[in-house]
Amino acid sequence: MGEKIVKDLGWIGSSKKDFIAFPKAVRKEMGHALYMAQEGGKHKNAKPLKGFKGASILEIVEEDGSGTYRTMYTVQFAEVVYVLHAFQKKSKTGIKTPKQEIDLVEIRLKWAQQKYKEWIAAKSGRE
Repeated sequence: MGEKIVKDLGWIGSSKKDFIAFPKAVRKEMGHALYMAQEGGKHKNAKPLKGFKGASILEIVEEDGSGTYRTMYTVQFAEVVYVLHAFQKKSKTGIKTPKQEIDLVEIRLKWAQQKYKEWIAAKSGRE
C-alpha cells in the first residue's frame, strides 16, 4: 500500500488570523475538515461554493452559540490546499454568502494561483 500524500496547507491574506479568532470548537472542526482536504477527502460540512464553476472552491460552515462561521478553500492545486477566506457571517437574513465576501474570495483565488506558481518554481529550484 502506497504512502498517503498530504498536501501542504497555505493561507491567503488575513485568512489564518481570522480563522484563529474563531471559537475553539469551530476551529477544531474546521481544522479537521481542512486536514481531510489535504488528504484528498471532503468533510461532510464542506460544500462547493456557489458562484464558482465546478467544485474548485469549497466552503465549510460551522455554527455555535455565538454565530455562523465560514471558511473557503481551494483544492485546485496538486500540492497545496489554500485557505482563501475565513469569516463570521453577521447577516441574519438568508444563508447566501454576501457579495463582498465572494468578491474577496475571487481576488484571493487569483493571489493563490500566483503564489502557487512561485511556490512550484522555488520548489523545482531546490530539487
